Amino acid sequence: MTARIVFMGTPDFAVPILEALIRHRYDVVGVVTQPDKPKGRKQVLTPPPVKETAVRYGIPVLQPENIRKPEAVEAVLAWRPDLIVTAAYGQLVPKALLDAPRYGCVNVHASLLPKYRGGAPMHWAIIRGERETGISLMYMTEQLDAGDIIAQEAVPISPDDTVGTLHDRLKEVGARLIIETLPALLAGNVQATPQDDRQATFAPNIRREDERIDWTRSAEDVYNHVRGLNPWPVAYTVFQGEIWKIWWVKPVARQWDVPPGTVVDVTSTSVVVACGQHAVELLEIQPAGKRRMAVSDYLRGRTVRPGDRFASGGSDD
Repeated sequence: MTARIVFMGTPDFAVPILEALIRHRYDVVGVVTQPDKPKGRKQVLTPPPVKETAVRYGIPVLQPENIRKPEAVEAVLAWRPDLIVTAAYGQLVPKALLDAPRYGCVNVHASLLPKYRGGAPMHWAIIRGERETGISLMYMTEQLDAGDIIAQEAVPISPDDTVGTLHDRLKEVGARLIIETLPALLAGNVQATPQDDRQATFAPNIRREDERIDWTRSAEDVYNHVRGLNPWPVAYTVFQGEIWKIWWVKPVARQWDVPPGTVVDVTSTSVVVACGQHAVELLEIQPAGKRRMAVSDYLRGRTVRPGDRFASGGSDD
C-alpha cells in the first residue's frame, strides 16, 4: 500500500522538497502551511510559496493560525497520514500529530544537528563563521530539533557565500536526501541515531537587534554578519541618525587607532570603516527610503568624510 503523506512547510526552502515528493509519485494527500500574509508597501495578502505549489498540483491545503488547536489537529488527522514530512513549517507540531502516523514525522532541517537547532540555522552558521553546514533528516519530537537523526549530508560554506546562496544549495540537497532516504524509511530499514544534547547549539529566529552591526567586533565578524543576513533581513547600521542597510562589505587587513565605527578612508567607490580589529570597506548600501546601490553612486550626491562615525550599539536614534 502506498503511504499517505502530509507535507508541512511554508517558505521557498520547502518547495523543492514538496515538488520532489510529487515528482517521484509519492501520495501527498494534503499540505499544511502558514496563513497568507500581507507583503510589500501595499500590504497585498500573499500566499506562502508552499501553498502556491500545492494549489498548482491540486493538493488540498490547510492554513491554521495555530496548529496546536484541536480543530487543526483533527483536520490533519482526517487525511489519515501514514507519514508527515516537515520542512521550515514555522510552528511547533503537537504530540497528537507526532504520534499519529505509523511511519512517524520526519523533519528536513538545514544544519548538521545537533548544531544549530532552531528557526534560523543558515543565518547563524554564516554569522558565526562556520565553514560547513548541511542537511539533517530527523524524527520529530516535542523538543525542538532534538529527535533521532535518520540521515545527514554536509555542505561546505564558501568565504563569499551569503545566506541566499547557501539557502539555494541546501534546499536542493534537502529534496534529494529525502527522496534517497524514503524507500528505506518506509520499508523499516533505517537506523536512526540519537543526538548528543551536550553538543547542541541554537539558532533562534533573527530579531531586529540581531540585524544591527556591532562595529566593536572584528572586520571578519562584521563581514560574516553582513553576508549572513544577505539578502534577508539585511544587516543595518546608523549614520548621522539615518538607518543604512548594508548589503556588502570587504574586510581590510589594516588597523587604525580610532574608535570602532569611525570612517577612516573614502574613495570614489567605497567608504572604509574601522572595526574593533581591522576595518571593512562598505561597497553596497541602502540608505533609508532609497534603493539598494553601490557606495560609488551614493557618493556622487552625498559627502562622507574621514572622522564621521557610524553608531555602534544602543538605540536606533
